[in-house]
Amino acid sequence: MTKSINYRESLLYYKDEGTGSPVILLHGFGESGSIWNEQVNFLKPYFRIIIPDLPGSGASKMPEMGEQFLSMDDHADAIKIILEKENIKTCTLIGHSMGGYITLAFAEKYPGCLNGFGLFHSTAMADSEEKKTARQKGIAFIQSNGPVAFLEEVIPNLYGTEYKTKNPAGLAKHVEGAREFTATTLISYYRAMMQRPDRKAVLQNFPKPVLFIMGEEDKTVNLQEALSQSHLPRESHVHIWKAVAHMGMREAPEKTNHSLFAYLKHVNENKT
Repeated sequence: MTKSINYRESLLYYKDEGTGSPVILLHGFGESGSIWNEQVNFLKPYFRIIIPDLPGSGASKMPEMGEQFLSMDDHADAIKIILEKENIKTCTLIGHSMGGYITLAFAEKYPGCLNGFGLFHSTAMADSEEKKTARQKGIAFIQSNGPVAFLEEVIPNLYGTEYKTKNPAGLAKHVEGAREFTATTLISYYRAMMQRPDRKAVLQNFPKPVLFIMGEEDKTVNLQEALSQSHLPRESHVHIWKAVAHMGMREAPEKTNHSLFAYLKHVNENKT
């Protein structure tokens, strides 16, 4: 079922599927909630799955912000509004890439609303100066060449060699589905990512289980960087996948489904 809320005088859409303990799946940059379709179909017989299109993605419009942009904390507040509308007191939050940055912001602001959270090809570290420089170049490219040309160049680099070789149609589908993004939205996301703080302390202070999913071929979140923070929570569930880069839900859907199911079952059977 597709629903919507008003967020900053703009409609934010989300899907609400299944019944049971609530789980929120947050997509990343250059994606919409549909990136999780295979996981939703697998998990909805067991859990209630809520899948937002983040502001500016999919069916959700980016609020008019003038020269400002939505921070990761602002996106976290949008998720909190969904929970309040649905009268959800506690949930599990899983965030892919940029969605992981939003998940960490949410965990910092509203830890009592979570029985666990997951970083799916994501990191608690702030952007390095090198990463910020790369994002600035990306913004310049978007301004000069447009959002479609930018995403056509960026999206293939999110996938590993095996997937690109065996599933070119899947890659083409992702690129085609990203054509609706505006330059304003993509630049807003990049600026928010550049501005976000280091949140390793969130991992250290969170008292409940944290899920980490990593790909050996990930060029966006380096495996060693991801591993370096996986020891910080009190309880970590760590999965490292071979022949997978940054898009595990597409590159390794069965592994993703079963890893998510095992983690969600664990946190919901061990509520405190």
